[in-house]
Amino acid sequence: MCQELPAAGTVWRVGAELLVDQLRTMARRYPDETGFVDLDSGHGLTFQEWNEASNRLARGVATAGIEKGERVAILMANEEALRWIVAYAAIHKAGAVCVPANTRLTSSELAHILAHAEISAAFVSPSLADRFEDARPKLDALRLVVAAGDGVADSTPWDDAFADDSSDFQVELAPSDLADIMYTSGTTGTPKGVATTHHNVAMVPNSEPEWSGKGWIHSSPLFTFAGIGFIYNPMKMGLVSLYQARFDPGRWIEEVEARKPTFAFIVPAMAQLIADHPRFADADLSCIQLCSIGSAPLPFEVLKRLQEKMPQASVSNSYGMTEAGAAYCVMPPGESLKRKGSVGLPLPPAELRIVDEDGEEVLAGDEGELLIRNPGKHRAYYKDPEATAATWEPDGWLHTGDLARFDSDGYLYIVGRQKDVIIRGGNNIHAGDVESVLYEHPAVLEAAVCAIPHDVLGEDVAAFVVLRRETGATAEEIEAFCRERLADYKAPRTVEFVDELPRNATGKVLKRDLVEQWTLSRDALEGSE
Repeated sequence: MCQELPAAGTVWRVGAELLVDQLRTMARRYPDETGFVDLDSGHGLTFQEWNEASNRLARGVATAGIEKGERVAILMANEEALRWIVAYAAIHKAGAVCVPANTRLTSSELAHILAHAEISAAFVSPSLADRFEDARPKLDALRLVVAAGDGVADSTPWDDAFADDSSDFQVELAPSDLADIMYTSGTTGTPKGVATTHHNVAMVPNSEPEWSGKGWIHSSPLFTFAGIGFIYNPMKMGLVSLYQARFDPGRWIEEVEARKPTFAFIVPAMAQLIADHPRFADADLSCIQLCSIGSAPLPFEVLKRLQEKMPQASVSNSYGMTEAGAAYCVMPPGESLKRKGSVGLPLPPAELRIVDEDGEEVLAGDEGELLIRNPGKHRAYYKDPEATAATWEPDGWLHTGDLARFDSDGYLYIVGRQKDVIIRGGNNIHAGDVESVLYEHPAVLEAAVCAIPHDVLGEDVAAFVVLRRETGATAEEIEAFCRERLADYKAPRTVEFVDELPRNATGKVLKRDLVEQWTLSRDALEGSE
């Protein structure tokens, strides 16, 4: 098969409906303005450089035989941010579908995701080559590997993947065509790919903004829903994307003082580290007008300290999820300290409702499951109609699995989760993933994995284990066993041995009881010291 490639200089819908059209618009209007800065290296790309480089790479990828609709993975370290964003634009210009790969996954986890997506090509960093090579035998459709540096076997070097022609290039696409497949294990133990189209992938619509040159500083990994959103969303608001690949609270404060960004996005673990840093007391963070904190619950005292340091800003613990796409909540300035625990007001056109176990809407103040509908921007799980049907109702309502309530003014409060998910430092961890690995250990008879509170990460992973008789496994041995088989952020750092797991009448493990027992034991130990 061979697709007919666009002629040199062909332009499709400039400034219109495709995700990458926004980059073309900025290159046309503001060619010499810097659109993205890698704060760690100090280097950046102007819109013209970014647009022309992605044209050349897209032309090279298409000439190599990658066709419209084929899936292309990006497995590149955050430190390769400038190459990452060029590859991302090039994939869409070539008419392909991007599969951002989590760089912290083990080889087996990576193989599962890339094989499920049936990728035809991949961009790979040398630092991740070993894991990619372990996964490679399962990638039957793989035909092209582009290496962002030396050390990746059977690959095309990065510079050699580029065509000479930098004129505009776009394989014709419709807004309904797939743009990205974002894999998440946030709803079940088996990772699922959230399929997004060019029509529903973006939180902010394409536009022709007035350029301010002010910044939006962030540190989210580019393969995440948050990180990938900061590639195009800042430019749509006339802002430059300021990216810190390796988060460091002291350097974050220095960059804010030096570059004076208007917007900031951090996760609760980062917020805690910033507020606890020695420089925080004397830092000048007054330039920030919006500080959005997402991915996990945030202690109110930390939010209060940030709000006091950013008196003109709206500082809030925001709410969102990959499955919900652009559905989002915003906190008006001055409200976050008045409404302790709220994530703000739903942002139209997204609709939110809270229902009881019978699906009936509850009154303000009552708790229930949060349902979200984003009219015209419904998402689905890739190649998984059963999971899609179980998560989205036919009329578009998404079952989030989160327990929530509205107050009388319509502000949303997330109060818990139906899903057995632990959010450690912004990373979703399904307890079943960890429990499955624990049961592989020959000394483990029973295991239950729970979230326990953590001062910086918000939540941490604890494993409660019943050992088989006449076995002498240690907590350190169990932890090491898990680290060998799970991504580092999934492995438990607390292993507690118990005589039995508490259960209710139907046999379900009472995890809340385990956490309460652990908390009492910890408090008693600290009180005796």
